[in-house]
Amino acid sequence: MSWNEPGKGGRDRDPWGGGGDGQNPPDLDEMIKGMQRRLGGLFGGGGGKRASGGDNGSMFGIVVLVLAVVLAFEMVHIIEPSERGIVLRFGAHVDTLMPGPAIRAPRPFERVERVNVEEVSQFSHKALMLTQDENIVDVELAVQYRRVDAPSYLFNVVNPDGTLGAAAESAIREIAGKTTMDFILGAGRAEVAASTMALLQETLDQYDAGIAVLSVNLVDAQPPEPVQGAFADAIKAREDQERIINEAQAYANDVVPRARGAAARLVEEGNAYREGMIARAEGEASRFTQILTEYERAPAVTRQRLYIEAMEAVFGNANKVMIDTEQSGNLLYLPLDQLMRGTSGRGPTPVIDTTRDTTPPTPDSRSRDTARTRGGR
Repeated sequence: MSWNEPGKGGRDRDPWGGGGDGQNPPDLDEMIKGMQRRLGGLFGGGGGKRASGGDNGSMFGIVVLVLAVVLAFEMVHIIEPSERGIVLRFGAHVDTLMPGPAIRAPRPFERVERVNVEEVSQFSHKALMLTQDENIVDVELAVQYRRVDAPSYLFNVVNPDGTLGAAAESAIREIAGKTTMDFILGAGRAEVAASTMALLQETLDQYDAGIAVLSVNLVDAQPPEPVQGAFADAIKAREDQERIINEAQAYANDVVPRARGAAARLVEEGNAYREGMIARAEGEASRFTQILTEYERAPAVTRQRLYIEAMEAVFGNANKVMIDTEQSGNLLYLPLDQLMRGTSGRGPTPVIDTTRDTTPPTPDSRSRDTARTRGGR
């Protein structure tokens, strides 16, 4: 049987003290009075009858309960794994709470500041910078950092995040002032970002700010907007310069090896000519030495042989035929010049009269002197 079912015992099972007939809804006044009686009995009320101080006792109990809840909320601290709790006693740092539950004195005696030491924060900064070559460049910087030392982050610097931004601007201005505009806008962007990061971390370490810089990125670097057209023309001229230099280098790489090869060939040909001339001279000297040896053994025979060889060398390529008219008989005319022209590169074929004696006479002393004179020439 349900508590509001009509019948016997229905009123006894009604927790709200309603009527037993089950037809009427519970009375709110009776419900509130019942709760007050229960609280009054819990905190020393006057039983079933309301005492004169019952209302005061009820209010005191409620206040005590609320104070107990507030104290529990103030004294119990649950530190997350990524956090550190900094305990301040009357404003002075007395302890650092690690992750987990902890109980500390309530305020105003102690206060707990939570610092997230694993969160990666980021900020960006954009400003105009003056470079070493007295140009102006618009730089946008993005910095990622983390709070690694909670006490230092809270107490060593008044405004850590603002100090970080000012230090980042100072670092990028110093690095930009030591470099040129072309270097920042060109291949030196990564180097500029790395140098800025190192200088920024060094400054924060000097301040003992408890901040670790994770990365510094040079998001954008452009010349000021009024001069971007002229800067684009300068970039195009620089690219043309690089292209022409590359073309010239390619031409040099093609011409220089060929010139070196030709020079090496000429050197080798000169060396070969030199070796040939030396070998020929050595051969002539050796031949002269051998002839001298033979001449010393038989001067007359050697002179006669040299004379004959000289005549053969002289008249072998001549276009004329020499005839001894004193001992010649009948002369047969032949067109020797025509015959010699008809031969292809060969010497003329002499016509010999077999009726004549062609044996050369024995040279006397005069003929030997004449042969010696002709051989000397």
